[in-house]
Amino acid sequence: MTDSVTRPTAAKIAYDDVEVGTELPAQTFPVNRATLVRYAGASGDFNPIHWNEKFAKEVGLPDVIAHGMFTMAEAIRVVTDWTGDPGSVVEYGVRFTRPVVVPNDDQGAVIEVSGKVAAKLDDHTVRVDLTATSGGQKVLGMSRAVVRLG
Repeated sequence: MTDSVTRPTAAKIAYDDVEVGTELPAQTFPVNRATLVRYAGASGDFNPIHWNEKFAKEVGLPDVIAHGMFTMAEAIRVVTDWTGDPGSVVEYGVRFTRPVVVPNDDQGAVIEVSGKVAAKLDDHTVRVDLTATSGGQKVLGMSRAVVRLG
């Protein structure tokens, strides 16, 4: 279903104050096995690759991995924290390039996310390109959001 209604935004960032190349504040998001259990319960995704180390290794993974949608959700937080309004996101898409491997230790894993305004579009919107890495490897590709600014 397509929504043709233009909604006002509560974004704290003004379109006129943003230029192509504007960098969003980078963030890091820790993830451990407890995080995965909580996400599984909230999402209903109990695939054993997200909680059972033996099973994950049997299917060729190095260890338990974070849910792709969890990784995607953490990454967009860089944008919503920047705008101050989760409703400012008009479009969002990613490619899953590598899993976030979450070892069963006191450290877990860290997802590092940065973003940059790549284009100013019509109707007070901008395209933000995100970079998400974990363990020094890119975990999301073509991670892009279109955001409506004030």
